[in-house]
Amino acid sequence: MVGELVFVKLGGSVITDKAKPFTERKDVINRLATEIHSSQDSTGAKLIVGHGGGSYPHVPAERYKTHLGIVGEESRMGSALVQDAASRLNRIVVNALLTAGEPAISVQPSSSALARDSRIIEWRLEAVKLMLSSGLLPVPYGDVGVDLDKGFCILSTEEIFRFLAVQLKPSRVIIGSDVDGVYDSDPHHNPKATKRSLITPNNVGLILKSLGAATTVDVTGGMRSKVLKLLELVQEVDDVECEVLNLLVPGNLEDALNGERGRGTIIRRT
Repeated sequence: MVGELVFVKLGGSVITDKAKPFTERKDVINRLATEIHSSQDSTGAKLIVGHGGGSYPHVPAERYKTHLGIVGEESRMGSALVQDAASRLNRIVVNALLTAGEPAISVQPSSSALARDSRIIEWRLEAVKLMLSSGLLPVPYGDVGVDLDKGFCILSTEEIFRFLAVQLKPSRVIIGSDVDGVYDSDPHHNPKATKRSLITPNNVGLILKSLGAATTVDVTGGMRSKVLKLLELVQEVDDVECEVLNLLVPGNLEDALNGERGRGTIIRRT
């Protein structure tokens, strides 16, 4: 992976307790920041580390239906509260990376990306490219977005990664989750759930039938939405591989960044 560009998502279910509003898991965030920094000692990979919102922005987003756009008098205040919550969690993640020794710098999608029907259509990335070439670690995050159709929308980390990937061409995208990959049912509730080792456009039809929405508040649609967005990504970008990986397991992220593959669910074009 030396010299490659790798995207990492620290999932909201990993870095927050999604059952408790505005509750981050500081010990997990600090450990992941340390794993990221440790991996840099053995690889020359360039990284973009994004993260989900978990119990921070998903709470006001659900209350104000921000994912639906402008739907009432309170929608504008709701979008501002979502943006504030997302940015507060981002500062916690960035501070952990800085403490671990990484030159992390926030990238705020809501201030520069333009969307249509929750899909980014315009985002000037010259600054992000310069950050990477200068040795900085960009840290974007799931955020509210300005939407030409709806007024506002929610920009998931997967949608942010999709757009960035088309422009920046990463070799690998690691999506951190609180489970060991993509299952045929929710492993939190079904101990007999079976993990899928590989998802491609050829077999996703069968898999989607068993995927549902999130069991906690998640306005981005849960695992089903994530899989669909990652399939878009691998079909839009040549030679990229995604993996949904359990980042609550210590060492999983560092090993993945050092080249380990297959502990989670691989998503690729073929």
